[in-house]
Amino acid sequence: MSRIHEALKKAEEQRVTSQGGRLVEPLQPAEPAVTDPMAAVARHAEGTPAPAATGIPSFTSPYTLDTLFARCPQGRWSPDRKTMLFFNPEEQEYGSEEFRTLRSRLHQIREKQSLKKVLVTSPLPKEGKSFVAANLAQVMVRQEGRRALLIDSDLRGSRLHDALGTSPTPGLSDYLLGEKDEFGVIQRGPMENLFFIPSGRTIGNPAELVANGRMRFLLNRVEPLFDWIIIDSPPAVPVSDAGLLANYCDGVLMVVRSNATPCDVARKARQEFRDKHLVGVVLNGISTESSYTQYYYATYGRTNGRQESQG
Repeated sequence: MSRIHEALKKAEEQRVTSQGGRLVEPLQPAEPAVTDPMAAVARHAEGTPAPAATGIPSFTSPYTLDTLFARCPQGRWSPDRKTMLFFNPEEQEYGSEEFRTLRSRLHQIREKQSLKKVLVTSPLPKEGKSFVAANLAQVMVRQEGRRALLIDSDLRGSRLHDALGTSPTPGLSDYLLGEKDEFGVIQRGPMENLFFIPSGRTIGNPAELVANGRMRFLLNRVEPLFDWIIIDSPPAVPVSDAGLLANYCDGVLMVVRSNATPCDVARKARQEFRDKHLVGVVLNGISTESSYTQYYYATYGRTNGRQESQG
């Protein structure tokens, strides 16, 4: 310390003492707030407690498209060409145009609000929800460069693997149980950019498994890799699974069957999703003479003069 500095310090001490006070050491400048989270981590590693995180960071998938295609090799499927319309070389089959119209309606909704994860359900079993979900996923990838993931989340009565002609395992239940990772359950078939997660092995507690948090985690991790995620759920009225799954989705598409679904049951199903976004209702099983080209869907094929579909 220089002599001048010592003299100044001594003079200050004498002045403070003569005034009956005490010398207070000057405060050190406060450490600047850390706005860079990586800097906070570095300081914490050096022994300084890191500040508490504020807000929830946005989630980004740890995977790339290269990872998706490398980890999901193309497999062999044997789809039912009578019900899986877009696997049929003749794309003018009855019903295909209605699906294109449905696709257009969903794109129109998407222009106004976020819509990527769509839950397809119905009030009761055998009203055509699986049929609609599978063909909706197929028509989405008919647009060049679009990728779609179809998920069979009906862990009580899965049908999609039969319609697509592929194995049901390993699948969603195996993932929810923590036995497989994302790419251990995703299949890729012969149709370009169409991916599929089957239901997986049979389990005894579907609702508890769906609610354990891993379904949301799965969707968060794979969502950035796809343009559309179509989820086929159990029927809404008999069991609670559909209501749980709707919490993870951007919108719900309800399938009802013409001259079959009771009105009161349809209303009850609608109430199950009163706090969710219902993007539309698909009327299934109508005759060709009564088919509508807007908002409604007519099934493919005839049996004894009536329209038939499964799911």
